[in-house]
Amino acid sequence: MRPEVQAFVDDGPLPDWDASEEEIDRRVAQFQAISKPVTAEEARALVDCFGPDDCFGVAWTLMHLIETGPNPVLPTQPAEDANEWHHRLFDRAVFGGLIPAP
Repeated sequence: MRPEVQAFVDDGPLPDWDASEEEIDRRVAQFQAISKPVTAEEARALVDCFGPDDCFGVAWTLMHLIETGPNPVLPTQPAEDANEWHHRLFDRAVFGGLIPAP
């Protein structure tokens, strides 16, 4: 895994809307250091970086980065109580014809 991806993953899930502007800016700068496309290993690791909300749009950008890697990153339907972003990734793979609908 590339060091810039590992650094992003090591910092854990994206913060929520209550995070400070400095924290959001720091995570965005980390994110912007990651060049596309990501590898399958990196995509799987980045899936764990979604936070509780869209983090001022950063979660959408993270989803698009994950989708630059080999798809589908989530080949099976997430558990009902899984993070909403996991459901979005899975649904997008289904809608894109990458995997059959459950």
